[in-house]
Amino acid sequence: MPAQEIALLPLFCYIQVPLAVLPCMEDKRTMIVRLAEGPLRTKFGTFLEVLYYDGQQEIVAIVMGDVHQGENVLCRLHSHCLTAHVFNSTECDCREQMELAQALIEQQGTGVIIWLDQEGRGNGHLALIKSRALQAQGLSQTAAYVQLGYAADARQYTRAAEILHDLGLLSVRLMTNSPHKIESLRAAGITIAGTQPLLLDPGDNAILRRRYADKIAQGHRIPL
Repeated sequence: MPAQEIALLPLFCYIQVPLAVLPCMEDKRTMIVRLAEGPLRTKFGTFLEVLYYDGQQEIVAIVMGDVHQGENVLCRLHSHCLTAHVFNSTECDCREQMELAQALIEQQGTGVIIWLDQEGRGNGHLALIKSRALQAQGLSQTAAYVQLGYAADARQYTRAAEILHDLGLLSVRLMTNSPHKIESLRAAGITIAGTQPLLLDPGDNAILRRRYADKIAQGHRIPL
């Protein structure tokens, strides 16, 4: 099948996309394209890694077990966090939440995690770096973003919902502390059968405790 090269300018790379999928990429209502899939071996067992493309960026879903037509399937929507996942930052719990989600899925035997490129609550890594100076002055992360002219939370979950539809899930048990994720998925037609909080003890980590207090103010269910 002939293919057309599409430039991903922010990443300075190219992918080959069959011409047959281009019409749906141009339709902004349905832009998810499944590009490839294969086994991914992790310390929490073997997942099926499924690579999607939405016309602008790649999105990865990792799936354990048979989730097609599944009900009450464990599901995590996880946003990219460079500092936590690559540099082992202690200023957030993103890496620990990912590990906890994978461990819970391994125990259950089935589940889905969707990795979204939404660094800095969807505002980008520049916003995250710039916000640190204001946080050092006592502002919460939310207040720092707003003062810098960014959205308090710019993350979107429409593409994640499309991927869940593509995988054929009937309902999910969402691993989250965030009411925003629940509301967004329900608005996109995903049935939420229940939720599974991901709770971690911040201990004496003062930065993480302030981060949790900020999230609680935004409606997250995090007991301190």
